[in-house]
Amino acid sequence: MTLLLLFLGILLIAHLLGAIQATNVIAARIADENPPEGVFVPVPGGRLHLIDLGAGHGSEKLPVLLLHGATSNARDMVYGIGADLARQRRVIAIDRPGHGWSSRPNGRRDATTTAQAKLVMAALDQHGIDRFIVVGNSLAGSLATLLALDYKHRVAGLVVLAGATHPWPGGINWYYRLAAMPVLGRLFVQTVMTPVGSWGIKKSVEESFRPGEAPADYVRKASAALVLRPNEFRWNGQDVAALKACLAVQSPRYGEIAVPTAIVADPADHVVSTAIHAQALHRQVAGSRLTLVPGAGHQIHYTAKPEVLAEITRIAEEADKSQTTREAAQ
Repeated sequence: MTLLLLFLGILLIAHLLGAIQATNVIAARIADENPPEGVFVPVPGGRLHLIDLGAGHGSEKLPVLLLHGATSNARDMVYGIGADLARQRRVIAIDRPGHGWSSRPNGRRDATTTAQAKLVMAALDQHGIDRFIVVGNSLAGSLATLLALDYKHRVAGLVVLAGATHPWPGGINWYYRLAAMPVLGRLFVQTVMTPVGSWGIKKSVEESFRPGEAPADYVRKASAALVLRPNEFRWNGQDVAALKACLAVQSPRYGEIAVPTAIVADPADHVVSTAIHAQALHRQVAGSRLTLVPGAGHQIHYTAKPEVLAEITRIAEEADKSQTTREAAQ
């Protein structure tokens, strides 16, 4: 019996070592195939990666900051709407801490919206961005609304796209919960998650676009596979696991938001409930405009691009006028 247990233990270790090796090989290939295409900006303890587009439009137009959701990175926002917006004004798309090519200076502590807001603002300071319009998609609806609350002197307009903004009943998907665990989570992401995720990424993308269809080249152009790297998936799980508590703290304050605000969502969004999030935010933010696009699904910055671009443009133009008035009064 002792020899049998020893043999089984050795066999298990061999399988784990093999899985770790496979994970490392796949993660290295993913990194090579999806290199950074922006610039790195120093922040306390690390650096954030951002993509800066359309910088030649002049200072009379406020820049737009694009913030991506969970299981994603800045290239998702650039491919979806950033390149279109950059034809009219400057656009900054940031990899949130621990995503894409941005570092995670404080590990798990950077999962909160407050911590991420501080790092994003530090990066914008270093990059010379003063006032801006912020656009938050999905999970980053939480970050965009917090920026509008805590950095009122910097945020000139707010757009929330299928955004998570309020606590919800229930929990989170098991793989996020497992990935966020201190010990089991590390074992999970270092062994089985990357190989299995690599095999199933196309199906996962298709599910996120339901009931519409993802662009045929989405995985490549949005660098979607970057999230399959072990550390990024673990940090992504930590973000999702921390989100509900963050929203419980910040959501009662949304009545303080006083900048032009637009909210765009599908009333039947199967990922982020429009009734719990978008409609509640609309009720709290005076003067906000809620645009509902039936059938758009969750990836609304792709499936309802004309409506999304129109709302961002409207908010940006309102913010530009307000900025002109503000400067004239100084």
